[in-house]
Amino acid sequence: MIKIIEKVILVNEKDEQVGLMEKIEAHEKALLHRAFSVFVVNDNNEIMLQQRALGKYHSPGLWTNTCCSHQREGETNIEAGKRRLMEEMGFVTELKELFHFIYIAPFDNGLTELELDHVMIGNYNVAPNINPDEVASFKWMTAQDIKTDMEEQPETYTEWFKIIFEKYYSHIS
Repeated sequence: MIKIIEKVILVNEKDEQVGLMEKIEAHEKALLHRAFSVFVVNDNNEIMLQQRALGKYHSPGLWTNTCCSHQREGETNIEAGKRRLMEEMGFVTELKELFHFIYIAPFDNGLTELELDHVMIGNYNVAPNINPDEVASFKWMTAQDIKTDMEEQPETYTEWFKIIFEKYYSHIS
């Protein structure tokens, strides 16, 4: 099996591309790069959360938004979001970008997320067909229930989701 070297798009604070770098190296050096986070909401206004697969190199087994990743060179934010939804959750839906912002989240393993994150939303009402290499489980929760649960059990959520969810929650409130 050929391993694909994933590269991230290095950007400045204006989201202008300034280079490309292997994903791990960008996280080791804490360099600003483009990323995206997708929130899928159903008709009951519940958010689909995913539990990261236990084999992930960071944040295994933690709960987070529906999917997130990095855009590839030449790929729009929406195209990237749809690609990753299919790769992780086994479905595609229409997406709309809500906002973007820069955040930093260091991890215990020495890696750091320093990302200009494009947050997108989509609507879907069916159980996903999760990829077990990427996702251990999923669940639907209202934004208020997530907020309460995150206050009671912050250790069960990814560091970036805590940051992103706060921005998302204030955006939808």
